[in-house]
Amino acid sequence: MHATTAKPPPPPAASGRVDPAVRRLTITLIIGALAVIFDTTIMSVATGGLAGRLHTSLTTAQWVTTAYLLALSAAMPTLGWAQAVLGGKRLWITALGLFFLGSLLCAAAWDIRSLIAFRVVQGVGGGIMMVLMTTLIMQAAQGRDIGRVMSLITVPTALGPVLGPVLGGVLLHLGDWRWIFLFNIPFCLLGGYLAWRDLPADQSRPVPRPRLDAVGMLLLSPGLAAVIYGLTQLAGPGGSTALTVALPLAGGLALLLGYVWWALRRGPRAMLDLRLLRHRSLASSSALVFLSGAALYGTMLLLPLYWQQVRGQSALDAALLLIPQGVGTLLSRTLAGRYMDRFGSRPVALVSLAAALAATVPFGFITASTSDLMLMAVLFVRGLGLGAAMIAIMGAAFVGLGREQIPAASSISRVTQQVGGSVGVAVLVMILQRASSGAHSPAALASGFADAFWWSAAFTAAAIPLCLLLPGRPNPQPTTPTDEHPPA
Repeated sequence: MHATTAKPPPPPAASGRVDPAVRRLTITLIIGALAVIFDTTIMSVATGGLAGRLHTSLTTAQWVTTAYLLALSAAMPTLGWAQAVLGGKRLWITALGLFFLGSLLCAAAWDIRSLIAFRVVQGVGGGIMMVLMTTLIMQAAQGRDIGRVMSLITVPTALGPVLGPVLGGVLLHLGDWRWIFLFNIPFCLLGGYLAWRDLPADQSRPVPRPRLDAVGMLLLSPGLAAVIYGLTQLAGPGGSTALTVALPLAGGLALLLGYVWWALRRGPRAMLDLRLLRHRSLASSSALVFLSGAALYGTMLLLPLYWQQVRGQSALDAALLLIPQGVGTLLSRTLAGRYMDRFGSRPVALVSLAAALAATVPFGFITASTSDLMLMAVLFVRGLGLGAAMIAIMGAAFVGLGREQIPAASSISRVTQQVGGSVGVAVLVMILQRASSGAHSPAALASGFADAFWWSAAFTAAAIPLCLLLPGRPNPQPTTPTDEHPPA
C-alpha cells in the first residue's frame, strides 16, 4: 500500500447566495451596530445645538465628537487579543453593554465636561463593535460570497448618512438634547437580546490564554489617538504650525514608527500583526480604504457646510439634500456584491471609483446659484460609485486570509479608514479656510468650496490606479474529484 499525504481542502466555492446562518448572524449584529452608526451621524449636525443648550463655546462642544473619535480609534487595534480572551459572543455583548452604559451616562450628563467623559465610554464600546462585526461575519462566511456578505455588512454604513443627520435635526428641533443619546437605547436592548439568543456559543479559548502585548498597546493606541487628534486640530486658527497640531502629530507619528519596529520583531505575537500586509490583497485594500475614506468623509463635511454657509439652508434642510447620495449607496450594494463574487474586486472597484470621480468633478465648478436638483442628481451617482467601490475595496482585504488572520485584517482596515477620513477632513477644511479667507459674499465662499472639492476629486483619482493591484476574477473551484492519483 502506498503511503499518501492528504491535500488541504480547496476553499469553498461561491454559492450564489449568502448562507442563511450567515445572513441571520449579520442581521443580529447590524441591529446593535445601528446604534453606533446613528450616534456618530446624528452628532455630525448636533454639535452646534449642544453648544447653545449647554452654554459653552463651539470649540469646547467639538470635544464631544473629538473625545468619542479618539476613544473609537484607540480601541480598534485591541480586537484580536480581546476576542481570543473573551470569545466573539462574550466580547460583542460586553462591547454593546459598554456602549449602552455610555449612552445612558451621556443622557444623564450634568455639564459639558461630564458629557465629554461619558463619550469616551461610548467610543471604546463602539470601536470594538465596528471591528468585531466585520470579523465575526467574515469568519462565519469562511471565504464564500465575500462580495454579497460585504454588501450586508455595509448596511449600517449606508443607512447612517441617510437617516442620521435628519434624525439629529428632528430630535434637536422637537425635543431635549438628551434624546440624541436615548435614541440609542432601543437598538442596544434589542441588539443585546438577539446577540444572546442567536450568536453561536463561544468555543473553548486557547490555553494558555494569549498574553496582552502591553508594549504594542502603549505604542499603537496612543499613537493613533495623537495623530487623529492632531488632524482634527489642523483646521484650527494656528494652522499646521500651531503647537496643538505639531506636537500631537509628531508624537503620534513617533509612537506609530516605534510600533512598526516592535510589531515586525514580534510578528504574530504583536497586538496587530503588520506582517499580514505582505498579502497583496490586504495591502492594496488598505491603501484604497485610506484614499476613499479621505474622499468620502471629507466631502461629507463639505456638503452640508456649503448648503448652510453659501445657500443659507438650515442643518435639517442640508441633511435632507444629502439623502440622494445615501440612497445611491444603498441601491448599489446588491449589484456590487454580486459582481465582485463573479468578476473579482478589481473591475468593480475600477468602474465604481471612475463613476465616483465623474460625479465629484462637477462640484469643482460649484457656485452660489448652482441648481439643487442638479447637485442632488450628481450626488445620487456619487453614492452609487462610492457605495459599490467600498464593498469591493473592503471585501478584497479578506481574500485568501485564514480564520485566525481575520481579526487583525479587520482592525487594519478599520483603522486605515478612520485615519484616512481624518486626513481627508483636515486637508479639505484647511483648503477651504485658506481659499475662502476674507470672503464675505456667497460667490467668494462658493469659490473656496470649489477649490476644496477639487482636492476631494484628487483623492478619488489617486485611488483609481491602485485598483489594478486588487484581486481579479476568483479562481473556479473544482466541483468533482480529479482522476489523478495522490502523490506517494
